Amino acid sequence: MRVPPPSESTRVETFSDGVFAIAITLLGLGLKVPRLGDGSIFGALAREWPSFLAFTTSFATIGIVWVNHHRVFTHIRRVSHGLLMWNGLLLMAVSLIPFTTDLLATYIGHEGAKQAAAVYAANQLFVTLAFNLVWRHVTRRRRLVDHHITAPAVHRINVQYGFGPVLYFVSLSIAFASALASVILDVAFAAFFALPAFSVADAARAVGDPGEDTG
Repeated sequence: MRVPPPSESTRVETFSDGVFAIAITLLGLGLKVPRLGDGSIFGALAREWPSFLAFTTSFATIGIVWVNHHRVFTHIRRVSHGLLMWNGLLLMAVSLIPFTTDLLATYIGHEGAKQAAAVYAANQLFVTLAFNLVWRHVTRRRRLVDHHITAPAVHRINVQYGFGPVLYFVSLSIAFASALASVILDVAFAAFFALPAFSVADAARAVGDPGEDTG
């Protein structure tokens, strides 16, 4: 029996999964083992709290973007040139996260922390903007997605995803006043977008009943 070739959307998602996996792996490689002679291991690890905070925030961000990316591609049936370009922009934004994470971990608690937090928040803003461009491209007139995702469902998810750039712009603005407050907001925003209400499938099922609780 002849096995059918993978669809274009499957190829795009598989390549994207590889980029997400590499980005998350690089985050882990950025964590350093305390050197011999640094005293208590627990004390040395405690002093590395900026690295662990940055790692946790970035890991959560990449993981949540991956989850939502997977949910979107579950409903994509055709691939356009525009989708390839916007998805490439998203992957570029995600690929920057290990660098901005290392920058933040190095400078937080020291001179330059506010600028580092601003660069980090700008990266998160870049990611959410690129993700919105991918989503809005594939759902424009529902030309690339399943027909069961109706216009009201698309509008609902547009509003939900649209919060991303706004929230991270707030974090970017606050970074110039307090680096730690900006990072804490980044953590809170990552948790917010991890909520199950952001499932494309849930939104599609809820179209028939606008008052249905999708949590």
